[in-house]
Amino acid sequence: MFSFKQANKSIELIDTFLNCIDGGALIFKEGVKNYLFGNRESFVDNLKTLSALETEADITRRKIENILYTQSLMPQLRGDILRLLEVLDNIIDMAKKNLFQFDVEVPHIPAELNQDLVKLTEVSAAAIVSVIPAARDYFRSPEKVKEKIHRVYLYEKEADKLADAIKRKVFQEMNHLKLSEKFHLRYFTLHIETISDAAQDAADMLSIMAIKRTI
Repeated sequence: MFSFKQANKSIELIDTFLNCIDGGALIFKEGVKNYLFGNRESFVDNLKTLSALETEADITRRKIENILYTQSLMPQLRGDILRLLEVLDNIIDMAKKNLFQFDVEVPHIPAELNQDLVKLTEVSAAAIVSVIPAARDYFRSPEKVKEKIHRVYLYEKEADKLADAIKRKVFQEMNHLKLSEKFHLRYFTLHIETISDAAQDAADMLSIMAIKRTI
């Protein structure tokens, strides 16, 4: 697939781009955890790091797109690859925006929800981390993509279950909270949950793309 001029550069850039997405998932997870447990300084560092990774991902994506067009690499696959890059880039964009919302809105989260939200964040981040090996395999061994993406779907389903459980707990058990506070908690639970949905979108696209390459 990469037996063209600039092929090695393309591989290097794609790896860099995927590393940004992977790193962004881990920083998002740490950021939410630091916010929940009041580690303000570490949380601010997480915000800065995630913002830098998101910027690097954007720059790298544009470089990849430029090479694909100017060097006429993989013209038959170019459209699919560009759409995949967009979907993957959306993941780290969402992670950055969602983490920054904690800093902007400063939600009051009862300590009794901390462990539930940490677990939800870990599972959502795991969905992102799981999609990265599948994306790498698409460019090297597309026949292996299917066996990798099943983890993404498992984590996404688990994230849905955890998010529903948290929202039920908030609205049905935490009677000491105002309705506005409950809405705010639901909002931030949804923020975390949607990260796994974005990973699922990437997995869906990879599944189709891999089939097209292997038939």
